[in-house]
Formats: sequence, structure tokens, C-alpha cells
Amino acid sequence: MENPGYRSGSFDGLHHPSDDDDDDEMVDIAGATLDFSSTDDVPPLSTAGLVSLNSTGMNGNGPSKLVDPLEDLVPGVGTYEDFNTIDWVREKSKDRDRHREITNKSRQSTVALLHSLCDAFSGWLLMLLVGLMSGSALAGGIDIAAHWLSDLKGGVCLTDFWFNHEHCCWMSNETFQERDRCPEWQSWAELITGKSEGAFAYIMNYMMYIFWALLFSLLAVTLVRAFAPYACGSGIPEIKTILSGFIIRGYLGKWTLIIKTITLVLAVSSGLSLGKEGPLVHVACCCANILCHLFTKYRKNEAKRREVLSAAAAVGVSVAFGAPIGGVLFSLEEVSYYFPLKTLWRSFFAALVAAFTLRSINPFGNSRLVLFYVEFHAPWHLVELAPFVLLGIFGGLWGALFIRANIAWCRRRKSTRLGHYPVIEVLVVTAMTALLAFPNSYTRMSGAELISELFNDCSLLDSSQLCGYKQVNTGVGNSLADRPAGENLYTALWQLALALIFKMLITVITFGMKVPSGLFIPSMAVGAIAGRLLGVGMEQLAYYHHDWVIFKGWCSQGADCITPGLYAMVGAAACLGGVTRMTVSLVVIMFELTGGLEYIVPLMAATMTSKWVADAFGREGIYEAHIRLNGYPFLEPKEEFEHSSLAVDVMRPRRSDPALAVLTQDGMTVGEVESTHYSGFPVVVSQESQRLVGFVFRRDLLISIDNARKRQEGIVSTSQVFFSEHAPSQPPDAPPPLRLRGIMDLSPFTVTDHTPMDITVDIFRKLGLRQCLVTHNGRLLGIITKKDILKHMAQIANRDPDSILFN
Repeated sequence: MENPGYRSGSFDGLHHPSDDDDDDEMVDIAGATLDFSSTDDVPPLSTAGLVSLNSTGMNGNGPSKLVDPLEDLVPGVGTYEDFNTIDWVREKSKDRDRHREITNKSRQSTVALLHSLCDAFSGWLLMLLVGLMSGSALAGGIDIAAHWLSDLKGGVCLTDFWFNHEHCCWMSNETFQERDRCPEWQSWAELITGKSEGAFAYIMNYMMYIFWALLFSLLAVTLVRAFAPYACGSGIPEIKTILSGFIIRGYLGKWTLIIKTITLVLAVSSGLSLGKEGPLVHVACCCANILCHLFTKYRKNEAKRREVLSAAAAVGVSVAFGAPIGGVLFSLEEVSYYFPLKTLWRSFFAALVAAFTLRSINPFGNSRLVLFYVEFHAPWHLVELAPFVLLGIFGGLWGALFIRANIAWCRRRKSTRLGHYPVIEVLVVTAMTALLAFPNSYTRMSGAELISELFNDCSLLDSSQLCGYKQVNTGVGNSLADRPAGENLYTALWQLALALIFKMLITVITFGMKVPSGLFIPSMAVGAIAGRLLGVGMEQLAYYHHDWVIFKGWCSQGADCITPGLYAMVGAAACLGGVTRMTVSLVVIMFELTGGLEYIVPLMAATMTSKWVADAFGREGIYEAHIRLNGYPFLEPKEEFEHSSLAVDVMRPRRSDPALAVLTQDGMTVGEVESTHYSGFPVVVSQESQRLVGFVFRRDLLISIDNARKRQEGIVSTSQVFFSEHAPSQPPDAPPPLRLRGIMDLSPFTVTDHTPMDITVDIFRKLGLRQCLVTHNGRLLGIITKKDILKHMAQIANRDPDSILFN
């Protein structure tokens, strides 16, 4: 597909784009239609003078009033349209100029000095507000509400209906034998029929479970479609794209925040195989974006705002897992595109505030910050590294398989009639999930409860089926030695095996539906099940064959050798790493999540093995795969460019294309400029010389012309537009010309035609360029945009180049 922005040699070609131009290409994202037309080609570097307009009226006899660009800044010039990429260098330059001006003024008066101090402190104040808002009002409320609604599917608290099952039984003053059976909590069968046992009671509870699941999912998908289409999905692929500089208006707006907060609770409570941890990153970024509007420094500068959003991503993980350090590393490793040292400090501060606020609310009900606190009594041994690595291999295989299956299913959803009926799809998947999940107690419980159960280390008084061992008098204190498996444990293992198959299949079709859906908890649940199964197997092997060579010296009969909960924890990390390809941040999140600091080495071994195995099948994680599926203009910083092509091989126009469309510095009229259909133009001395003068955006041209018509009489379609320092001579009866040199970028980034593309790609990544011009001996040859680079890289990888920005 040809690049639409720079193909015509004359303005006649600009007036009538051809039918195969990309202007008509549309992308359907999150239920909204996005137009990635020629305006998504990234604008170039800019100088500080770009935001000014200098228009001079002349009639041939002498100049008329000169509009001073320093006094009259044109509103809108230097801003960005929707679905456009920001210019990082221009935004940083604007911020440096603003800071320099404030510093100079601070030496002149006390008021200016106080303003300077407030400006310096505003970033920390904003981080404080983001942490408080994300940690208290949203994350704590989401955790509490989701827990209550999830338990509502099984019954209700008679004394206080707003209590979930656990809190209801905590408040009970009566004695009861089973930990989940208290008089104050009654199932729906007990309320409706008065019976808690029997086939009819079971069917009644079954039907009520399905009813509540369908009701919650229906409310979630309806609210998303009606009020905030951007509230669906995980949000992390879009957050990554936004942090790379792309603009999606409304994605971080107040309606998205409100609807995502409500529907996230409903979606999690419906019992679907999804989690709330990924969407909490989106929620935290929405909070940060809204709060940025309170501070001029962040409201008017897109690059500074993205520094705040990077910190907000850390806050999201911090409140999701109670892992502030892991959240900062997650933002650094997985999400952020530009992460200066100042952002690292502020991310740490914001994550600290959010974690402290969450701890004060205590939504997990365990008086601890972490979500899955574990306390294993036996150390791990070197021999166990082999099964830990085996879990890493399983996690890598599962991650690669899941990514391929999920992307294939999402692509089918986009290309078939299935995508036209999102409400029906959500209801059908919810009904399937509820029908299959209820009979199995391990699929009926929420994902967080399942993982907590699997991480648990059996104690003497534990009544869980997973602790159904035969009684052997070898226990010491609260720690139990390895024992033979009993009937209850074998039943639990069969149920876990079925739950593993169910979770692996249902998560593939659930992730990507039009409801908020996270992937952390489902992926961890798959790995935790596999790890617990392997851990019990190793435990029984050590019990019956403690005299084998691998067990001699450290595992004697009656000793507590193997901890199945540790295997579940390692398996959870392995599967999450295989899906997301996280490494350092994942290990830190896991030991913060569980409090298991001494088990870092097993976690590192499994996570690294998982990444190596998954990378053997494809280097993309699930979020990068969804970015490519949706056609976002994201230049992956981790991907290496190994081809030996040159800039001349990638630039537009190609040898068979028409000449590059350009503006001359003093030979255009207002009408010709207004009739253009492209996002920006190189400015040259003349069509014959092709000597480069600068670069100008069509958006800035139109805004400046419109502003000049309001402020200066006589500007008509035949008025001459010039970009030189002095107006050319004109006939006496000619309309006044328009000088637009102030909005032109006088230093556009250029490379020569023989520049290697690996260097060009690095320049685009590290400087955040939208495009650069290609020259030969000072003469303009062509242009390279981010879209051209992405298409070229897709061709090298044997992918459809048109899938980069269009679907």
C-alpha cells in the first residue's frame, strides 16, 4: 500500500487523491471507529518558533500592520489532532523554554520566586493526588465491591446484606464447625426453599449462580457499549501506545474512568475467566490524566503528561497486587516508552502513597498489604530446580500457545459477524463459563481465591481438600511432614486437572471481549494449578521413594521435604511470564505478592526459562501482539532491526512513484494550500532546485490562515503564501500576502539516502520522531515516516505490511 502523505508531484494530485489512498482506511478499536488516514503520519521535530504566526500584509506599496508572534500566539498551532503522534523533541523543548522563563522571573520578585517553588513542587503534589485517588476511592472500592458481588452469586448475609461471605462469618457470634458455613450466611436455596441439602437445593443454587453471572455480564457489556466503548479490554496495549506518544482522545477521560470502574467490578463478579489487575493500570492512568488538567505544566505539554502516566501505571500495579516496587519496575520494563530518572523517583513516591492508602483500607481482609501472603515452613533444595525449570518450560509453552490462539480468535472476531454482536458473545461465554464452572468447586471460586488456596501450605487444622492427607503422627507444631495422599486429595487433584483444562480453554475466548478483562489472574491461575499438581506429585515421590539418590541427604522419612504451595507460586510466575514476557518486574511482584523473599531463585529460574521457551516461538508478548492486531503505530523498542537496507530503499516516493509533494517558499496561494489533503509538507526553495528550507504541518497552516483572516482584512484565496524572510514583489492590485515562516520548522531532521536503516530505526526510537526527510547532497529526495518503517519491518518478518496501521 502506498504512503498517502507524500506521493503527488503537483497540487492537482493533492486535490484528488486516488481511490487506493489510505484516507478511506478505517480501524475498529474497542467498539469505536478510528481513522488512521494520512494525518497519522508523524510530524517532524520542531523549533521553539513553531507556535508563532508571523503574518504581514503588503499591497506592493509598503507593509501593513505586522503581527508580532511573541505577543499573539495563535491558539491551536503546535497542538495535535486525534489519532496522531506527538513530537517528543518539540514538547521537551517547550518545557525547557517554560522552565527557563520561570527561573529567570524568579530572580526578579518574591511572587515569581513563590511561583517557581510551586511549579517545582507541583509534580510531587500531582503524584500524591494520583496515589490517593487510585489507592482509596478506586482500587479499595473495586476490591471490596468485587468480593461482595462475587459472593452474592452463592448467597446473602442475613444480618448485613452488604457483607461478603467471609466478613459475614467473622461477625457471627455463634459457633460453627465448617469454616464457610455460618448461620448468618445462607445460600439462595436456603432462602427460597428452606433446604440446604438435596438435589433440588443444588439445582436452585446452580440456577441462581447462572442468573447472577448473566445479569452482571449483561450490565457490564451494556454500560461499556452505551457510554464508554474504550472501557473494554485490558487497556495495557493502548496505554503502551499512548505512552509511546500516540493520542487517543477519550481513552483516559472521565467517562472511561467511571464506566470502567463500575463494569470492572461487574465483569470480575460475573465469574468470567478474567482479572482486575490489568484494567487497574488503565483506571490509574485515567485518574492521572484527569488530575493533570489541574496543573498547567502537565495540561499543556503532552510529553510531561506521559511522564505522569508512566508513574500512574506503576500505581495501578501497586494497588492491584500490593506491590509498590514491582509496580515501578513493571512500568519501567513493560509499559513505559520514555522513563527518565525523575519519573522513576516520582513513580516510587506515587506507588508508596497508593500502597499505604490501600493498606489503610485493608480490602483483602488479612491486615496485610499483599494479596497472597504465604508462610512456607520448609526451605527449597537444589534438586528442586529441575521441576522448577520444568514449570518454566510449561509456562513458556502455555504462553506461546495462548498468544497464538487468542490472537487467532480475536482476528476471527474482527473479520466475521461475531464482532457485530458483542453483547450476545459476552452472554454466551458467560453462560458457558457458569454452566461448566459451578460443578467444580475450584472453578466456581474467584480467581484470586483459587490462587490463594493453591499457594496455601497445609497446617494441622486445615480443612481444605488439598490438605486431605492420611493421618500420620509425624507432625511437629503447626508444620506437617510429607504424608501419603488421602481420598480427598485425590478428588481435589482430579478437580484441579479438569479446572486446568477449563481455564486454559475459556481464557482464550474471554480475553478481548467487550468488557474490562485482565490477564494477570487467569494466567497465574493456570500456572498455580499446574504447579500444585506437580508439587503434590513430587511430594508423594519423595514420601514413597525417599531412599532414591536425588532425595538422599536432605529428605529422610518423616521430614517435611516438599512444599506444594511453593510449586504453585513458581508455576504462577512461569505462566504469567510466558504470556507477558516480563522478567525482573514479575519476580519482584511475585515475592512482594506472597512475602516469600527467600524463594527468589526458584522464581528467577522459572521466569527466565519461561521467557526463553516462549521467545523460541515468537518474541511478542500478549500486549505487543494486541498492539499489532489493532494496528497501532507502535515502534517496539525491544525489537532488533537486522536487515541491511538503506534509507533510500524505504523512503517515499519510490522510483516508480510520482514526485514528492512539496511547498515552495514563495510560490503558493492560500487556496492551493487550503486544498491540500496531506498531514505535512517539506518546504523547498523552488521546484527546480529542491533545496530544503523546512517543514510545515497542514494543521498549522489551516489554523494560521483562519486566524489571519480574522485578524487581517484582505486575505483571500489568491493571497500569496510565503515562508521566506522577505515578501516577494507583487503587482499593486494584488491582495495582501501571508507570511507563515513562524510556523515552519527550520530544522527538520534529515538523513542521507545512504544512511543504514538500523541507524534510522534507532533514531526514530530514541528521539520519538514522527518522520524524517531524506536528502542527497542537500537536495530533497523523499521522506520516511514511522508507518514506512513499520511496514518495512513487517515485510522483513514476512507479515502483511498493510496490517501495521490498518485492519
